[in-house]
Amino acid sequence: MRVTKSEFTTSSSKVEQCPKTDKPEFAFIGRSNVGKSSLTNMLCDRKGLAKTSGSPGKTKLINHFLINDEWYLVDLPGFGYAKVSKKDRASFMRMIYDYFEKRENMVSAFVLVDCRVEPQKIDLEFMEWLGVHGIPFAIVFTKIDKLSSTELNKNLTRYKKKLLETWEETPQFFLTSASSKHGQEEVLNYIDYCMGVWKEANPVS
Repeated sequence: MRVTKSEFTTSSSKVEQCPKTDKPEFAFIGRSNVGKSSLTNMLCDRKGLAKTSGSPGKTKLINHFLINDEWYLVDLPGFGYAKVSKKDRASFMRMIYDYFEKRENMVSAFVLVDCRVEPQKIDLEFMEWLGVHGIPFAIVFTKIDKLSSTELNKNLTRYKKKLLETWEETPQFFLTSASSKHGQEEVLNYIDYCMGVWKEANPVS
């Protein structure tokens, strides 16, 4: 797949405010400052499409981006560390859970993980929640340009070992770098494949 058109459509503070469910959606989720906005811009080849920030917790709403007039890329609030109150963090998590429980056109989630960081309990618990609720997801390891190939392979091996304590096999995963565009083609082709499956199951009447 090649992205030829991308546009921000709306921000929603509640799932009920999201666009009507007539197009497939792919949701990006991860801890604060993991690189969701940078990955969005990289996939779409548009630097300013999603606002990036060095400050964790910038994304506080459900942001929809319409891609090629065919599908939505959804940027969800980051979880974990953010300079907000416990009440606000709880509100963000409720918003996230509501999204995954109520959006029937959500085809797959992409759980973003900083490849430099050892497996985090909050990430692993969220993946487990997705699995328990039967929500398809893939893992996207970000910022691989920040590590040598040796360090990267070491960290990936550690992560896979940790995942296999819970999962029978490791979930689908991708290696990405927003600066070098590594992984762009692989992620977009996976989305294209998932869209094909979704369209077969949801033919236009």
